[in-house]
Amino acid sequence: MFRYLRTAAQLAAAMALLCILVTDLTDFAAAGTLQHPAVVQEDPANNTPQLVATTVITQPHTNAIGQVGNTVFIAGEFDRMAPIGGQPAVNVQNFVAFDATTGHLRSTAGVGYTDPVFDGEIWAIATIGNSVFVGGNFTKVNGVSRRSLVKLDGLTGAVDPTFNAKFRGGIVWDLDVWNGPGGSSPMLVVAGGIAGKVIGLNMATGANTNYFNLVIDNALPNAWGGVSVYGIGINPAGTKLAAVGNFQTVGGQSRTRFFMADLTGASAALDSWYYPGFAKPCSSTNPRRIAYLQSVDFAPDGSYFVVTATGQIPVSKNDIWPAGSATYHTVCDAAGRFNLNNSATPAWVNYTGGDSVWRVVVTGPAVYVQGHFQWLDNPNGFASRDGGGASPRLGVGAIDPVGGKALPWDPPKPAQIGGKSFLATASGLWVGSDSVKFNNELHRGIAFLPLP
Repeated sequence: MFRYLRTAAQLAAAMALLCILVTDLTDFAAAGTLQHPAVVQEDPANNTPQLVATTVITQPHTNAIGQVGNTVFIAGEFDRMAPIGGQPAVNVQNFVAFDATTGHLRSTAGVGYTDPVFDGEIWAIATIGNSVFVGGNFTKVNGVSRRSLVKLDGLTGAVDPTFNAKFRGGIVWDLDVWNGPGGSSPMLVVAGGIAGKVIGLNMATGANTNYFNLVIDNALPNAWGGVSVYGIGINPAGTKLAAVGNFQTVGGQSRTRFFMADLTGASAALDSWYYPGFAKPCSSTNPRRIAYLQSVDFAPDGSYFVVTATGQIPVSKNDIWPAGSATYHTVCDAAGRFNLNNSATPAWVNYTGGDSVWRVVVTGPAVYVQGHFQWLDNPNGFASRDGGGASPRLGVGAIDPVGGKALPWDPPKPAQIGGKSFLATASGLWVGSDSVKFNNELHRGIAFLPLP
């Protein structure tokens, strides 16, 4: 790197740059792998702005959250934001930034930042250093052509002109930053309905690194949307990637709804880990419920992961963990923990009794889940009813990662579609959703739960 440096000043500048790069690499931890010392509080912080319903977007919602320094970015589908302190609401377009401590909007703070304007819905955010990668179902950002993926300057909100993935179509459902095999070649991992379904991009240019060539194929019959990967999770060591979505084969091998990739070699390779129960259908034949696995997140110690699912709980109790007589139990309208040393049996499955679980984040003391459910601990329920002994939980809940039962943590968050974004930080947990209230307080779209 320093081969052609001739002066002490040049060397000092280069060393400073290297320090910045090394510092940036510490931000590569996969989403949700942050270890918390305790369960977060139920009472949300008061100093957060709120989404506002309008005649154009009557049900505004947050699908993605990211943070750079003390700036929080939220994105989804909305066109109005109410600042804190009773200030007049401002127009935004599916993306907004605010101060994590004060809640003040960055665009009105006189710091040289302007919220970018997106012409479509956003589903994913990944950050590193001052860079903010945004994925979704859009074609233009600030009038600049950027289909489904864009890189923003987190300090100004401007589109990075040097980064362009040049996608021709498809929705980006999930993003993650990864430091490459052995930490040698950092890249942005993109998942969705785009070509390749899971690809690794150069974070400076957007060029495909061709690290992922897994040939994800064969959509589930009658499932909505075609072959797509809905969610990915990378373990803390950066050696495994788990993916869920609408597919039946990976690299020509059977991998219905789920696969794991090994990330230790010169290119990604299909891992042997697979739970056969993922190939079993749930009760619903709705096209949007057939590919029922929705999200996945690894534990901070990397020993297990948790998946979430829609799909409608099975009518037959043979498929219900742990008492069912089937060889492999299903994860339908539930969250399920799977250990990396056991692909034959779930460590536990927590069923809602008939409502979808969209998103999960694992922090060590708790497995937090979101959806439009009314219950946890409800294996005997059906059609959103309590089957006996269930734990009431409205829209959000926390599960004991060891025992698999609902923790006492219970801030009600009534939802319609249900929440689809979490972000764990060193200070607590950000929760994004379509809910108007969190624990009976007005927090439309976004809430923050501090650690004790």
